[in-house]
Amino acid sequence: MRIVAKGLTYVYNPKSPFATQALKGMDLTIEEGEFFGIIGHTGSGKSTFVQHLNALIRLTGGELKVGDYDLAEKKCKVLELRSKVGMVFQYPEYQLFAETVKKDVAFGLKNFRKGISEEETEAAVREALRVAGIEYDEVAEKSPFELSGGQRRRVAIAGVIVTKPEVLILDEPAAGLDPLGKKELMELLHAIHGQWCKTIVIVSHDMDEIAENCTRAAVFSEGKVALCGTPQEIFSQGEALAAMGLDVPVTARCAQLLRARGIAVETDFTCDDFVKKVLALRAAACTPAAGAEGGDDAQ
Repeated sequence: MRIVAKGLTYVYNPKSPFATQALKGMDLTIEEGEFFGIIGHTGSGKSTFVQHLNALIRLTGGELKVGDYDLAEKKCKVLELRSKVGMVFQYPEYQLFAETVKKDVAFGLKNFRKGISEEETEAAVREALRVAGIEYDEVAEKSPFELSGGQRRRVAIAGVIVTKPEVLILDEPAAGLDPLGKKELMELLHAIHGQWCKTIVIVSHDMDEIAENCTRAAVFSEGKVALCGTPQEIFSQGEALAAMGLDVPVTARCAQLLRARGIAVETDFTCDDFVKKVLALRAAACTPAAGAEGGDDAQ
């Protein structure tokens, strides 16, 4: 499902003294199959934008198409859209509520597929938990609150992907996790991207997370898209990001320091690529020139 927004506008509390314009003519295209990142300060319009994508916020200005769904149309099939565009909010484990893990994961599925049989429900829940890295037989009848924090987050994700959405949106998916937990969660999202959801969109304040995982990203500022491109294209513009009060990944800061010393490192700003390029430069600097080696042999 290709996502195309043109001139998207949105005002909270319109026609009141508290009116706040969150989106100011936003244009953005997210292609099907991307692992897309959205960056920006609080108040930049990130959450308002992504909540438009499955009509949690209804379109009031501009154009928005998600696949074949035109959200400007009054007859847009919103329930059907929401089954195909899954939304995982920040700290989703706090939104679990059912008596058992099985019932919690099945809740959304039953809402979207009225009349689904118990056998079909159990099969879908089992498969969603498996994809999320949870053993069904071990947790299905347990209360979600008996699980660890990491397991609860995976159960919450399973409750969204159980409908097999084509687009999965996550708001700060790794918030509150330690480095190992972040690594494991991002590995899970890439596995989901590969076999379950065609397109993944993550909203994040973590520039390293965006650099390591996203094919493209957009920088939101004051309700508009300020920058859009690959992480390499975006994080090469450190001054523009700094002007918006945003940081760059650790690898980009290191590259800036090396450049100041006259050493240019062409990198995509992932850790693996950066280390590989720096080691290659080091090896080249330490290798004797071919002519010098020939002269030594002649002697």
